[in-house]
Amino acid sequence: MTSPLVVLVGPPGAGKSTVGALLADRLGVGYRDTDADIVATVGRPIAEIFIDEGEPHFRELERTAVRDALESHPGVLSLGGGAILDDGTRKLLAGLPVVFLDVQLADAVKRVGLDAPRPLLAVNPRKQWRELMERRRPLYTEVARAVITTAERTPAQVAEAILDALELRQAAGQTPQAAHREEQA
Repeated sequence: MTSPLVVLVGPPGAGKSTVGALLADRLGVGYRDTDADIVATVGRPIAEIFIDEGEPHFRELERTAVRDALESHPGVLSLGGGAILDDGTRKLLAGLPVVFLDVQLADAVKRVGLDAPRPLLAVNPRKQWRELMERRRPLYTEVARAVITTAERTPAQVAEAILDALELRQAAGQTPQAAHREEQA
């Protein structure tokens, strides 16, 4: 079994896909997103799966996608925002280098947009997002080895914070001293 170098979790709009791709590039590894895996497998957007077959069916697809990715992907892995709702998934994440990207509502709204096809945020997105975070925050923090706040940080800065938090600078081919020199330049 090969497990990921980094697993990113967080709500919609946290920047998991953007930061994950940057982080994978810096570490010289592949990037994988379980939501993209589901879309590729089913051949339809996630919003359609939710509408046509319901959330329980989607969560089963998600559970399988997460398990498969955790068993086979050695790079950076992003999980869908609700993947941590599953007890089995949380158990699989135990002991892995999981990072919770903690985003504030205002930033998430800017990133996700209020017209984006997000089934769980379809009606009154701001209120739904707040309620979603109240339920999920304890689960994100339960599985996380590190919590990285995205507020007032660019995706590149978030990726750097993850490298620091998980002590992955050497894996990225960069010592902390070299990184500090670069930041000072």
